[in-house]
Amino acid sequence: MASATVTARDLIATLSEARQTTLGLIADLADEQLIGPKLAIVNPLLWEIGHVAWFQEHWALRHLRGLTPDLVKGDALYNSSKVAHAARWDLPLPARKETLDYMRRVLERVVGLLESQRGRELSRDEVYFHRLALFHEDMHGEAIAYTRQTLGYPAPRLRHSHGVTSSADGGGRLAGEVEIPGGVFGLGATPDQAFVFDNEKWRHAVTVAPFAMARAAVSNAEFAAFVDDRGYERREVWSDAGWAWRERAEAGHPVYWYLGAGRRWFQRVYNAVVPLAEDLPVMHVNWYEADAYCRWAKRRLPSEAEWELAAAAEPAPDGHGISHAERRFPWGAAAPDARTANLDGAAGGLVDTGALAAGDSAFGVRQMAGNVWEWTADDFAPYPGFVADPYEDYSQPWFHTHKVLRGGCWFTRSRLIRNTWRNFYTPDRRDVWCGFRTARSL
Repeated sequence: MASATVTARDLIATLSEARQTTLGLIADLADEQLIGPKLAIVNPLLWEIGHVAWFQEHWALRHLRGLTPDLVKGDALYNSSKVAHAARWDLPLPARKETLDYMRRVLERVVGLLESQRGRELSRDEVYFHRLALFHEDMHGEAIAYTRQTLGYPAPRLRHSHGVTSSADGGGRLAGEVEIPGGVFGLGATPDQAFVFDNEKWRHAVTVAPFAMARAAVSNAEFAAFVDDRGYERREVWSDAGWAWRERAEAGHPVYWYLGAGRRWFQRVYNAVVPLAEDLPVMHVNWYEADAYCRWAKRRLPSEAEWELAAAAEPAPDGHGISHAERRFPWGAAAPDARTANLDGAAGGLVDTGALAAGDSAFGVRQMAGNVWEWTADDFAPYPGFVADPYEDYSQPWFHTHKVLRGGCWFTRSRLIRNTWRNFYTPDRRDVWCGFRTARSL
């Protein structure tokens, strides 16, 4: 993996900014809120922020440098591979001040070591493990943000938020689909990319049949039509596993929806109940709900290969099939910005499904980066020749039990985004920032 363009100064700046974001996400919460109720889908936030610091110390100081741990009992408290989820509320966690002090000390040690490396090229391992800690913290920041939603806490005070929640360049709802030619496509990442996770390795040829994909994610209005048509009561549109989940959960609509006077839908957004915004993408629906909607609409979820092809490939110059050019982002090679993708929490929430036309893929598919994570049809599985990276528990334990999601959400950090990035959740998860778009075979 290339490291020549990444300097100690770059890493210090991004690691410091990530830590400021993490601290900002919990700064307004009371000590009791940092513990919160014991739920299977969240962590106690006091544990989570300590875990972020422990992970950085483990990989960037202890593994990379061979240094001794700052916190003697840190492994017993914060090693997520060893500490059972349900036990995290019962641990003798350091209090808030001590946890914040630990976070500060770890970052200061990391920055001090990086400062000492100024003036020389960083090694591949140095870049890799500092970035591993950075991206891990970014992902936990997103988890903290959706935990606040799950628990009904106030919206986080995002430093970059403009307070925009339902309008951006364009706006409104985007309808229609595009037909995408099939062909042989290279699925996955290539070794010349500066950093990828093990589950993206390596690019391999897959054959994709021609298909059609919706230009936009399914909107609230479209999903409400499914709900209003008794979609949750129609056994024929649910898979066996989906129906079993629906009965256990007693689900009749998305998790944060409420039916008000005049049969008008409302939605809880953090600690506020607001009218359902029809042109925003539906969010907080799980894989089973997305699959049932697709069956009701006589469509289906796109496969993972179809999704990446629609995002990364280009039409062949002669108009037949696809070219071998594979884009890093749906719109091309340029890094994401406010015109192309809703990322980094910059809009303060979702934008309409018709917004951000500048971010369209070569085939005219919109918002394939940011806004909402998108469920795909596929189980999360290793690519051919998979070898786990040093952080062995990032992917390997979750193969064949999770579903693949693509694209990122409104809170995902733009430095994480690329067309090859694979996210994964169990199909029952509806607390995360997940939506979907539909496809059909040609």
